[in-house]
Amino acid sequence: MLKIYTDGSCISNPNGPGGWAFVVIEEDGYEYYFSDKNACTTNNRMELTAILEAISSVKENQECIIFSDSQLTINCAIGKWKRNANLDLWEEYDKISKNKIINFEWVKAHNGNKYNEIVDELAYKEAKNA
Repeated sequence: MLKIYTDGSCISNPNGPGGWAFVVIEEDGYEYYFSDKNACTTNNRMELTAILEAISSVKENQECIIFSDSQLTINCAIGKWKRNANLDLWEEYDKISKNKIINFEWVKAHNGNKYNEIVDELAYKEAKNA
């Protein structure tokens, strides 16, 4: 099963520069990282964009676990909470998550988790460079 850590960042939230990042850890231990930026966004959009970009790399019928420090994003993704904002991104999520086995696990931010710290740093760097 793939392990994926995601994070989003926005400076001067809302409507400030933002960034997103994710790392995929394959079963054999191989890791790969992706990140990008957006000039005008929100923190929640960047959190969700990180997940969207990450699951785009997951093959059909492949199982993955996504670790995120965003309880909002996780709870909206699993249907526990109502989706009230970023409906365009949630529509995209519903499309690209079909036929993929996606599990979520919340991880506390800034708590020493190696991969959460890495994606946090990458997303923040992207936001600073947006």
